[in-house]
Order: sequence, then C-alpha cells, then structure tokens
Amino acid sequence: MDGEIPNIKRWVVLYPIYINSKKTIAEGRRIGVSKACENPTCAEIGDCCSHLKLPFAIEIDKAYPRDFMQRGRVRVLLKKEDGTLSNPAIPSRKQLMLRIAELVPRHPGRIKKQEPASSSTAGPSKGKGGRKKK
Repeated sequence: MDGEIPNIKRWVVLYPIYINSKKTIAEGRRIGVSKACENPTCAEIGDCCSHLKLPFAIEIDKAYPRDFMQRGRVRVLLKKEDGTLSNPAIPSRKQLMLRIAELVPRHPGRIKKQEPASSSTAGPSKGKGGRKKK
C-alpha cells in the first residue's frame, strides 16, 4: 500500500462472533441465523477478505468485550483515505458480514475438517445394551 504504514485504527472491526450461527443476538451475532456460519475463525475471515480483495489485519491478542474468552478480531479497510470503496461490491459493514458468512463454509480448511467427521458417525455400534442380568 504505497510503502507507508496504514492507520488501521480507522478500519472496520469484525469479530468472529458477529457471523457465528451458534450465538444469539444478545451474545453478539449481527446477522440472521440462516445467513450466518458455524464457529468462524479469524484466519478464515482473513482468507475471505483476501478472496474479496479487501485489505485486512488480524489482531490475535484482542478479545470480544462481551465474551473475553473469544480471542481475535479482524480489521478490514472498506473505504480508502479518499472515500472510495476498496471493493465496490461491498459498500457497508452489513454487506461485508453477509459476504464473509457465505464464503466461510466453502473455506478449504473447513471442507477438509468435515470429511472425517461425517464418515465416523456411520460406523457399526458395539454391544447389545439393555438391562444387566442378576
């Protein structure tokens, strides 16, 4: 970015809780459950921002104020210094959250994680179960 250090304090902040379908609105979710994704990470959000060609910075040491055990946030540059949009297809925070929530389930790391989990549930059950005999 022109060799100078950008002022990321002015960038939009995006916590993973904002697009987490497992959280309620009171816990911090900002989009509808049907559009949200399950347990996104900062790395996945960062990869989605690079896919959308948006400058971003991951801050691992920061925590979400309502749930301080939830670590990490992503800062994204929506508008440049002169006021023009970085990506004309994404004009607002809400639009950014919706687009990222669409992309996270298709993330390459997430697709690999889900394959072994689905095959292990189809295994045969062991033992008969039932009451013990006296």
